[in-house]
Amino acid sequence: MNYPITEVSEEDAHKIMDKVADFIAQRRMASPALMFIESVRPLNFIASQLLFFLAPFAELIFNPTEYQQFAALLEDNKNIEYLLDKIDQKDIEYRRKWKREKRERKQREKRKKKLKKKINKKENQDE
Repeated sequence: MNYPITEVSEEDAHKIMDKVADFIAQRRMASPALMFIESVRPLNFIASQLLFFLAPFAELIFNPTEYQQFAALLEDNKNIEYLLDKIDQKDIEYRRKWKREKRERKQREKRKKKLKKKINKKENQDE
């Protein structure tokens, strides 16, 4: 029988929280996630117990060990604080990356337009 995990090493805790923060930030859901987590922070123990209650169903979808570890982590306020900080950090990283990619895309488009103009101009001169 699988007993619920009640203690998680700090290294594993950070790894799981980083994974969750990355998942949220990649999907551009950082602001709603931060607002939700902050608003239900006083209920973190209850949320943790709810995750343990839902474990038989959730473990069909998620990795059972990581799921139980995440549920155990939600009991501690310092883990919630770490998660909030990580979500914010990852969101900033992804926003910078998206802006850089957008800027590069615009530069490529400008170069393409210039090249097309040159080609069209040359074709018109040849005629």
